[in-house]
Amino acid sequence: MSITSFLDYISLEKNGSVHTLRAYKTNLEAFKSFINSQNKTLRMEKVSYSEIRNWIVHLIESGISKKTVNNKISALRSYYKFLLKTKIIETSPLKDHRALKTEVKFTLPFSKEEISQLISSNFFSDNYSGLLKFSLIHILYYTGIRRSELISLKIQDINLSNGLIKVLGKRNKERLIPLLEETGCLLKKLLDYQKQNKIKSNDNFIFINSKGIRISQSFVYNTVKSYLGKVSTKTKRSPHVLRHSFASHLLDKGADLNAIKDLLGHSSIAATQHYTKSSMAKIKEIYKKTHPREINKKDNVDNSVSSR
Repeated sequence: MSITSFLDYISLEKNGSVHTLRAYKTNLEAFKSFINSQNKTLRMEKVSYSEIRNWIVHLIESGISKKTVNNKISALRSYYKFLLKTKIIETSPLKDHRALKTEVKFTLPFSKEEISQLISSNFFSDNYSGLLKFSLIHILYYTGIRRSELISLKIQDINLSNGLIKVLGKRNKERLIPLLEETGCLLKKLLDYQKQNKIKSNDNFIFINSKGIRISQSFVYNTVKSYLGKVSTKTKRSPHVLRHSFASHLLDKGADLNAIKDLLGHSSIAATQHYTKSSMAKIKEIYKKTHPREINKKDNVDNSVSSR
């Protein structure tokens, strides 16, 4: 069974995104190239776990992170599930495989103070470029949408009278996100400026440059990184961290996890729970600073030191 047949299945049956298809294709072809370098007659549907294990060792020795290796094996796992489904194979060579253990890294969200300082600042120039950059940062944080969702927003996706935007997320799933009044006003200001200055996209995209061309993902990333650097010393300053900050700040205010899941467009609550980790870290810090027993411990230590 060819890789092409599998990719057609992911595209047509699973509504896989262009990014997903590209990742699957790259990883599967890399594995195919590896096993062919070991045995030119070996076909992918005939491999055993030993060949896959050899590839894993090869990847690790090449300096690839365990997380990336796991992603590559995940693509293989999906491919062999497809072969099982189509009865090309009877047993997956990955049936007993366990993902490599990786270090858990916490993304540190921007603080409310950092966001407030940026939003209320005079960092943005008083022209279309400044308005565009301010608007994209504002929308990313106040709605929690993904970078790819932002640049795909079209005029018809916005309902300012009802205070809603329609977002097309992963696997082509649509969701509605409410807008704060100030966010709606900002979008109206951006659209009015474009109309008055005859800045128009042929495809009705909202976030366009002065020539009417849709902004790129790198433009969004560089804008966020640059402007957040003016108010934050955090090394990781990306659109995703703004999305993370949106979720964390809602959690800090007591928002329901399921509501946040729907706003973010997550397919399962497990993905949303990732954002509780940074909030829990903050809770622990506050707990240590304010719990009576912790305060008494500190007082006892201070008294002990001063009595010496």
